[in-house]
Amino acid sequence: MVQPGGGMPDMQQILQQAQKMQEQLVAAQEELANAEVTGSAGGGLVTATVSGSLELKNLTIDPKVVDPSDTETLSDLVVAAVRDAMGNAQRLTEQKLGPLAGGLGGGGGMPDLGGFGLPG
Repeated sequence: MVQPGGGMPDMQQILQQAQKMQEQLVAAQEELANAEVTGSAGGGLVTATVSGSLELKNLTIDPKVVDPSDTETLSDLVVAAVRDAMGNAQRLTEQKLGPLAGGLGGGGGMPDLGGFGLPG
């Protein structure tokens, strides 16, 4: 970012780029908070819905899987469905925030945004 002639980097340009990235990050975070993804287990007998911010929103259990003498299987299916949904939400987060993280020098992973004064 050295200008022709050996000058210093244009701080105004750097600040504008940082501001643009911050706006993109905030927009992506809002989009994620409003997004919902699902996960399932047992061939769809148990379905979990989570937000992009990893909040469990809904859990659907097919009555066929409810056996009062075998609550352990039901518990396992619930845990598996929630884990599946959380994994799907995590992948969505990586898709939405990954390009922004790379632009902030994160190398593809989530950067420590604290140094930029960005919400994170």
